[in-house]
Amino acid sequence: MTDQTEKPKVGAAIIPVTPFQQNCTLLWCEATKQAVVVDPGGDVPQILAAIKQTGVTVEQIWLTHGHIDHVGGAAELRDALNVTITGPHIADKYLLDHVVESGANFGMTGVRNFAPDGWLKEGDTTSIGELTFDILHCPGHSPGSVVFVNKALRFALVGDVLFAGSVGRTDLPGGDHATLIASITDKLLPLGDDVGFICGHGPGSSIGQERMTNPFLT
Repeated sequence: MTDQTEKPKVGAAIIPVTPFQQNCTLLWCEATKQAVVVDPGGDVPQILAAIKQTGVTVEQIWLTHGHIDHVGGAAELRDALNVTITGPHIADKYLLDHVVESGANFGMTGVRNFAPDGWLKEGDTTSIGELTFDILHCPGHSPGSVVFVNKALRFALVGDVLFAGSVGRTDLPGGDHATLIASITDKLLPLGDDVGFICGHGPGSSIGQERMTNPFLT
């Protein structure tokens, strides 16, 4: 017998980009092969090569927040694929307005200031193929950081809010450590210990693993 209520399956490929080795994530719905690129921070030719290799059709770009290593390639990729950019929260508009300036500070050329086609806020949803993600506004690392959560698959994209064994830095303009910890405690931990996540840098983890072992949360 087959389970007629089988969950839609998700595929993912992580493309480390920029000198910061940021996890640009290519995410797709296995049923439709429709895909989204999350946080294209740079190295757009590498991202395009990964898209070609997987054979999926990218229809959107999603941004978790506005820092240069997550958005530096967004405008170029939008033009190359003729797709829309969604996110982050409008509180990070000041970062997207100064992408060129931020890039210059880190020797990143060819980046452009841009505006997304739509901002995200708490309670919104985004979809790709048969996959739907709820939006959580999780400020602290940046004022406009958002997290994408697929409750059916027990999976999240958390950007730089939470890491395996660490949390996002809060010494950058607009960062606040107490606000970040509150975002994690009030919004991410209640998702459940079985929720796995991809973060902005390094290996992924799960909410349960971080609740038990992350020194910033224990």
